[in-house]
Order: sequence, then C-alpha cells, then structure tokens
Amino acid sequence: MNKPLIAIPIGDPAGVGPEIVAMALADSKVAEAARCIIVGDRKIMEQAVKITGAEVRVNVVKELEEGIYEPGVLNLIDLDNIDMDQFEFGKVSGMCGKAAYEYIAESIRLANEGKADAVATTPINKEALKAGDIHFIGHTEIFGALTGTEDPLTMFETNGMRVFFLTRHVSLRQMLDMITKERIKDYVKRCLEALEKLGVTGGTMAIAGLNPHCGEHGLFGDEEVREIMPAIEELQAEGYPVTGPIGADSVFHQAAQGRFNSVLSLYHDQGHIATKTLDFDRTIAITNGMPILRTSVDHGTAFDIAGTGKVSAISMIEAILLAAKYSPNFTRK
Repeated sequence: MNKPLIAIPIGDPAGVGPEIVAMALADSKVAEAARCIIVGDRKIMEQAVKITGAEVRVNVVKELEEGIYEPGVLNLIDLDNIDMDQFEFGKVSGMCGKAAYEYIAESIRLANEGKADAVATTPINKEALKAGDIHFIGHTEIFGALTGTEDPLTMFETNGMRVFFLTRHVSLRQMLDMITKERIKDYVKRCLEALEKLGVTGGTMAIAGLNPHCGEHGLFGDEEVREIMPAIEELQAEGYPVTGPIGADSVFHQAAQGRFNSVLSLYHDQGHIATKTLDFDRTIAITNGMPILRTSVDHGTAFDIAGTGKVSAISMIEAILLAAKYSPNFTRK
C-alpha cells in the first residue's frame, strides 16, 4: 500500500483513451509501480475491456479506500455521464467533451485534496470540449485553472532526456518576438525550481540556440547576441546552473547522452521533433509549476482507430510509470 496512487481520467470516450487505460492496467509493470484509480464511465470502460481483451475486471468504487489494488483489477469512479444510445466512436461530440472535462476535474480534485499522488492524463479533443460548452482549449489550461496556477510549465521526458519549452502554441513569427532576455531568465528559474520539486538535483540546464549555428555571432540572426547570451550570462552571475546557447542540431543529442539534466527549447517544434524522433511512444509530457503532479501521453484521441483495439498502450504505461517515479519526491509547494 506504499505505492503511489495515480488518478487517471479516461479522456474523450469517443477516442482511444479508454482502450489505452484498460490495456495499461493489465500491464504487470504498472501493477508493480502504482495503485491506480480510474475516473470515467463504467459502460465505456467495460466496453474498452471487451474491445481490447485486457485481462482486468472493472471494480466500481465511490471512495479510494474501497479499491482493490492488485493485478487484474481496474478500480473505477463511475461518473455515469455517457448515454450509450447517443455514443459513437471517432466522432466529435459535445456529450463526450463535457464528460472528458468532468473526468479531469474529478481527478484534479483527488490530487488537490492529497488523496491521489499524481494525475496521468489521456487524450481529449479540443473541438469536443467546445461542443460541450467547456471553455478551455486543452489539459494545460484546465489544470492551470483548477489548481490556481497562472502559467504551468510543460516538460517532455523520454529515455531520461528532459525538455522544457520557452514558447508553445504560437506561430514562428510570434515566437521570435517572445525570445527576450527577461522571458528566458524567468523560465530558466522556474524550470530549475520545477526540477527541484521533482527531486532532480545537480547537473546543468542547456539553452538551445535559435538560429543555425547560434547565428555565428550575428552573421545570420542576432537573437543569440541580443537576448539569449545576455540572459545566460546574467543567470550564471546569479549562480544558476545553466549553459549555452548550444546549437539545436547537437544540444538534444548531448542531453540524451546525459551531459545536461535538461534543455530549454525555444519553440514548440524544436523540442517536439527532438524528443519524438528519439522515442515517439515514450515521449511523456509533465506539467510543472503546479501544486500537483501531472503526466500525460503525448498523442491524440486517434479517432480513426478508436474502438478497434489497434492502439498501442506504450505511452499510457510510460505516463503512469513516470508519475509513480516522480511522485514520492514531488513537493507540493
């Protein structure tokens, strides 16, 4: 009973979330590492178990203490919010979008109250959220609002390589305006604090370069000279363990080899390409800077194969294992 307790919302019921949850709960590595409480709909989860052939039985509970935390048991808090007469796989549905939000909200409540040690999330659909009159564009925004966190940090981890993102869902043109000394300094400090909360101490954070070969001292792009280097120099003078800029064509390789404890990617695709090329299925997102710990698969609802049992559960398994890895050292401050 000393294993971490991980809350897992099943995501959009019309997607592959329920299937990967059923398959992950049947995996022996998950049973060895964590106690899991699933938040979803009983009818959907029983259907997912049947579709996947996962060797688990659904055990509906109202309180976490009622759970049977042993291999082969899928403990479920049943919100009973899906009408199967209206349900259809692979379709955008307001009913499913609203249900997905309710699963997330309940999981966050369990973590906020200290009943769950972490939350490991499954895919949701932005269009379905909107159709369900849920005014959030994604998980990060929901977690930020329900934990009182103004600007959560996204970190990817795969095979021990950790990558933070200075900018995310903005255009490349907008991103260039956001590469400022002040923003870099703020993010580095917050990222290092986030690593400390996860129990990661020691090592150096590397800042990725923006331009080819970091601009070659301004020959083709001067962002490194104007903003990035001054930020790094001031951070170093203040005692922060940071180095760079290091060309984006080599910094991720060096981090994967263990030279750095993390990398600050300057824009969305820079870090996404690096991590997903290294190991697509095992690239796991961790939302940092919150009072609770959240990990997530980094793939979508896969509406095209939902309900077929063809989906891989590797990413879900890794998300649960990573939550179990970090939760014992995670500090709620």
